[in-house]
Amino acid sequence: MGWKAAEKLITKWKILRGDNVMIIRGKDKGETGTIKRVIRSQNRVIVEGQNLVKKHVKQGQGHEGGIFTVEAPLHVSNVQVIDPVTGRPCKIGYRFMEDGSKARVSRGREASGSVIPRPEILKMRRKPRPMEPEHILSRKECDIAI
Repeated sequence: MGWKAAEKLITKWKILRGDNVMIIRGKDKGETGTIKRVIRSQNRVIVEGQNLVKKHVKQGQGHEGGIFTVEAPLHVSNVQVIDPVTGRPCKIGYRFMEDGSKARVSRGREASGSVIPRPEILKMRRKPRPMEPEHILSRKECDIAI
């Protein structure tokens, strides 16, 4: 069977990698965790330590086979970000602050309206940048060569 792409992709994501979320539907309802990965092509997220399933892996070259416990993706509609003030799940909105900057704020019935900061983990890359090959001229060397 495999995975299939979502019919309607979310264009503006409000849930980011590193957010503290609560699962609001499913077998782990009420549990909290951190977003480990966002799969935008499927409208799904992986929550660290939640929605655990058994995966049967066949033995192959370089790895052992067996039954492993892995985190399965959840649909993004089944999780909500936790309000940092109240500790309850809430929706996210964007507001312009007095200084003109745009910030994420909590909204909804249980929300306090406080600012939800962007996770610090977003400042780090998941994969390191590839090193520049030496045969490619740097910008200064390019100007000198011309």
